[in-house]
Amino acid sequence: MAAQPLDRPAFYARRGSAWADAVTLLHPPYTAWHLSYVALGAVAAPKVVGLRVGAALLAFFLAVGIGAHALDELHDRPLQTGFSSRTLAVVGGLSLALAAAIGVVGIVTVSWTLIPFVAFGVFICVAYNLELFGGRLHGDWWFALAWGAFPAFTGYWVNALHFTAAGLLVAVACGGLSVAQRRLSTPARQLRRRTVALSGEQRLLDGRSIELSAQTVLAPLDGALQALSIAVTLLAFGLLVARL
Repeated sequence: MAAQPLDRPAFYARRGSAWADAVTLLHPPYTAWHLSYVALGAVAAPKVVGLRVGAALLAFFLAVGIGAHALDELHDRPLQTGFSSRTLAVVGGLSLALAAAIGVVGIVTVSWTLIPFVAFGVFICVAYNLELFGGRLHGDWWFALAWGAFPAFTGYWVNALHFTAAGLLVAVACGGLSVAQRRLSTPARQLRRRTVALSGEQRLLDGRSIELSAQTVLAPLDGALQALSIAVTLLAFGLLVARL
């Protein structure tokens, strides 16, 4: 029998039922991580408006947590869930539509300056996850912009409604965190989803040797991703609670 990839496509992936597939599709650690950027952007604003933060978090949960992930699974089945293509398309489209509707309410009740945020959010969710334009918008830097800097600056803008260096710096920092996430998750995905065997030996100065395997190489990558997802989430919502 040919060697098989590691048993799960992600460290948070679950198997055995439709509910398990639904949880897997949500990418819980990463969804919480990226929603944290909305909160971090919000606390950088001079004044934090709870209703606006809540609406922004809900919109990003619908757009990213559900919509973007459903479209990503529709495109090339990275998580190997049992959902049909029709279900994924409907869930993805409906979630994006609801997120856009929240954005439209914000445009009407808060400020017309939210128009480019809503338009870009819908566009990048579709273009990135379906790899439109030949996948040109599916690289590391687009990931950092779309899932790091953009949610942070949106969280800042819906509260401040004007530009400051603080908002920009937090957005850039969140983009940098997304680069770090990508640098860890890319090799982790390769090990889990496209590697059938890995072998070798690490020789230490004291003469000892460590046998290398896919599991030993993967462990620090997954460990760092888990730790960062928890730490960033706690940091963001701790700061948000302090400001509200």
